Amino acid sequence: MVVDESGDETVDRLFHALADATRRDIVRRCVRAELSVSRLAEAYPMSFAAVQKHVAVLERAGLVTKQRSGREQLVRTDPDAVGRAHQALDALESAWRGRVDRMARLLAEDPGREENDPTEGSER
Repeated sequence: MVVDESGDETVDRLFHALADATRRDIVRRCVRAELSVSRLAEAYPMSFAAVQKHVAVLERAGLVTKQRSGREQLVRTDPDAVGRAHQALDALESAWRGRVDRMARLLAEDPGREENDPTEGSER
C-alpha cells in the first residue's frame, strides 16, 4: 500500500474531530438541517464559546462549513468530508487485511509448524 503523506495531516484532523462525541453529534444534527451555532449551543450542557470551539475543530477538519446569514452563522455538514473519512477507513482496512493475509500465508508455508499439534498455543 502506498501512503499519501500529504493526506496524513488531513486524515489526522478528520479523525481527531470525530473522536469527540459532541462533535460527532454536531455533524449528525447538521446533516439533517443547517443550524445556527446558537441553536446548536442550546442542545449541550456547555457554554456557547465551547460549542463554537467544537464547530471550529469540525470546520478545520472540513466536516462542516459555516455561512453567515444575518447575525447568525449557519453550520452545515459537508457530505464529501464524511466520504473522505469512509475512504480513509477503507484504506486502513485494506492494509490490515493484506497484512493478516500475508501472515496467514507465511504460517501455512512454515515447514516447522505442525497443523494438528494439540499442544500448540498452550504452555509446555
